[in-house]
Amino acid sequence: MRRVLLTLSTLAAATLLTASLVQAREAVTVSSKIDTEGSVLGQLILQRLEAGGIEVEDRLQLGGTSIVREALLAGEIDLYPEYTGNGAFFFDMTDSDVWHDAESAYATVRERDAENGLAWLTPASANNTWAMSVRGDLAREQGLATLEDLADYLGEGGEFRFAASAEFVESPQALPAFQDAYGFTLADSQLLVLSGGNTASTMRAAAQQTSGVNAAMTYGTDGGLTALDLVVLEDTLGVQPVYQPAPVVRDEVLERHPEIADLLGPLFEALDLETLQRLNSDVAVNGLDPRRVAADFLAGLDD
Repeated sequence: MRRVLLTLSTLAAATLLTASLVQAREAVTVSSKIDTEGSVLGQLILQRLEAGGIEVEDRLQLGGTSIVREALLAGEIDLYPEYTGNGAFFFDMTDSDVWHDAESAYATVRERDAENGLAWLTPASANNTWAMSVRGDLAREQGLATLEDLADYLGEGGEFRFAASAEFVESPQALPAFQDAYGFTLADSQLLVLSGGNTASTMRAAAQQTSGVNAAMTYGTDGGLTALDLVVLEDTLGVQPVYQPAPVVRDEVLERHPEIADLLGPLFEALDLETLQRLNSDVAVNGLDPRRVAADFLAGLDD
């Protein structure tokens, strides 16, 4: 009798294990990159799918681009937010002009990744690319909103000192490209080149007016921009590649859950530049938990 009970117990355990494995396979594994924006976008996707009745598995902030991308291709994860401009590296197309136009960049990654069994869903309009930003007081006083405005301001002899990394100043794709396209030149005396020069350092220099700095190298969606009252100048000529975040999902998962596209479309459409800056700032500057930031935003989105 005891042997029968043990057998029944073993069968029950095996049944539960099988059910668990099936359940695990059915859950949509959501991942993201390891940075602040990755945590915000990942939580937005995760919570949006949960609210839509889709069972999810949390593997957020898995690693850098190469790690998360390979995990998606290998089927270890099902969905994560990626940037359109990274298609230049995924498909060895860094010399192509398609990455400088939002629609062309999106169409290209969508078409190329379809061959990999991956679907790119609706992108955000926010562009997380290299940018030149100025102090808010300068932008308001001088009416600076675009890099064309900056060129006019510099042409009139406006006071300007720019904090940047050596890479930004020297790379042909960065400051030299901006100068060539917009027709201005910054003298050495107008540059503060910071060792390492990550955007946290350059933004702080502009905010504190270190050595007369009133502008800085930034990324378009940096979390500190709003908190430090820095204004991204629009790259109207499309000098820099476009890096719009968009959910990328495995085809077989989208076939199983076609509602994913409808759930995430309105969410990413709501993520314009200022909105994503603010969400990143809540985490990076104000120290809020990305879960709370995402939950609060989604609550407002559904109102």
